[in-house]
Amino acid sequence: MEKALERTTLLIGDKGLEKLTNSSIAVIGVGGVGSYVVEALARCGVGNLLLVDHDIIDVSNINRQIHALTSTIGLSKVDVMKNRIKDINPNCKVEIKKEFCTPENVSIILNKKYDYIIDAIDYVKGKIAIIELAKQKNINVISSMGTANKLNNKSFEIVDVSKTHSCPLAKVMRKELRQKGIDSGVKVIYSPIKSIKIEQNDNTKEKVLGSISFVPPVAGLLLAGEVINDLLFDSTCMIEI
Repeated sequence: MEKALERTTLLIGDKGLEKLTNSSIAVIGVGGVGSYVVEALARCGVGNLLLVDHDIIDVSNINRQIHALTSTIGLSKVDVMKNRIKDINPNCKVEIKKEFCTPENVSIILNKKYDYIIDAIDYVKGKIAIIELAKQKNINVISSMGTANKLNNKSFEIVDVSKTHSCPLAKVMRKELRQKGIDSGVKVIYSPIKSIKIEQNDNTKEKVLGSISFVPPVAGLLLAGEVINDLLFDSTCMIEI
């Protein structure tokens, strides 16, 4: 893998690459955002990954999820992603859990010490539980807010959750976190641009969110970049650019 990561090493040095090789990162949710997070982490040389997602690949995922192909429809997202990582970075140790993350099982799912936890799921109670556990265990955590019903992929910001505005999911998260005694200290990626209103049949029981190929992936890559930079520039591994 030395040749494959040669250009990465030119940027971050041997010490930086060693840091990433020894890092353990959990990615909860391997969809439009999470699949691109995983892809970027594997290509950076991260040595240990936990992938959590109970879902299978559906034809409706093809427009925005990196593992979604006509040949992978019906397969487990984490199985496909694990095989993809093996083809990218054979040295990466990948653990998968086919679980839907909830407050009841989060401590079982995240039962090891991680250098970083990345939340890329839609379920609010699950997101809150992930953040709570990360805080309790003093683990770095970053959470993705909404990326659906958007066309502007240049508006994403990574800020403390207390600084978010104009994002319905972030508003709910702020309220729920305050009730847990967490007013700040949680990194999130969000867009302050209001979502596009989607016209749907009022009789539709489940509202379908609009998505496009160039929005969720951007959020995923920005998340991965933030995590990698945090790992490289922490107090134990300072690299010089």
